[in-house]
Amino acid sequence: MYLLRVVLPDRPGSLGALATALGKAEADIAGLDVVEQRGDGSVVDDILVQLPPGKMADALVTACNSVEGAQVEFVRFYPSRGGLQRDLQAVEAMTADPSHAEGVLVQLAPNVFHADWAVLIDAPEEGPRLLDRSPAAPEEIGDVTTPWLPLTRPIRLPDPAEWAPSLAQSTTAAVTTAGDRVLILGRRGGPEFLDSELARLGHLVALARTIGAGA
Repeated sequence: MYLLRVVLPDRPGSLGALATALGKAEADIAGLDVVEQRGDGSVVDDILVQLPPGKMADALVTACNSVEGAQVEFVRFYPSRGGLQRDLQAVEAMTADPSHAEGVLVQLAPNVFHADWAVLIDAPEEGPRLLDRSPAAPEEIGDVTTPWLPLTRPIRLPDPAEWAPSLAQSTTAAVTTAGDRVLILGRRGGPEFLDSELARLGHLVALARTIGAGA
């Protein structure tokens, strides 16, 4: 299974043309999310596709590029268990274990946001401390500093080379969960997190806080 993020002109027929092009490339579309509508008249779609054995991901890019106005932001391998109801599944999982809602979100956030890793840190003045991490996350955060704190909303973090050299190959986003705790989400090699993804991240963190408070 592969995940494509494609920018298309927001006009009738664009998505149909893309679906036709992918079909000609023998790609089977398993699902689609409209993740953002931009003010420039374009729309961002996440598309899950299955290729037959022996077909390379380059065929997907070639197919998309054949559609007028289409731009591929990324293509990456994606586990077949991924789905398009990830936000709801995360809420259900947090509700099922309310006393650990925050930790549940840390584990699920990479799948929810098509990212590679997530960490939860405590960031008091004396320096950050790792509280929780997803399986593929860095095991140590000794070089992490937090010059971007305090946060009032979810943000795209600046270049990690400025505050965490070990994460220099990742694009990152962060949101305060409670007190000095911060959830950091990372994608190795990009792309940048969209405004709509930041809004969803903030919403899920707020839900985790509410669910946990009621435990």
